[in-house]
Amino acid sequence: QVQLVESGGGSVQAGGSLRLFCVASGSIYDNYSMAWFRQTPGKEREGVAAINPGGGDTLYANSVKGRFTISQDNAKSTLYLQMNSLKPEDTAMYYCAAGRVFWLLPAEYYDWGQGTQVTVSS
Repeated sequence: QVQLVESGGGSVQAGGSLRLFCVASGSIYDNYSMAWFRQTPGKEREGVAAINPGGGDTLYANSVKGRFTISQDNAKSTLYLQMNSLKPEDTAMYYCAAGRVFWLLPAEYYDWGQGTQVTVSS
């Protein structure tokens, strides 16, 4: 089991930026796909971005393409999500997750962090 701890969430005005962090227990990035998901009350968890083992490829939801960037630092066992040009509809609880399949479906990921809240005001 992988332990994941997110941080970096907060409140920002539309058009602003935030950087999310996810620290993992141990060196997992060569063996696991990592991803960011988000969820608002009453809605299903939505895939935002994923990075494959080794970090050579990335996937993004259409709603965040060109605005969000997923990356990782293996030496620091940390996953990042740089979020620029934020919109009110980006408001959600953001979770990082580890899995074996490089995709954006929550069912493909089995280790999750506790989440960090992002709130974007208009």
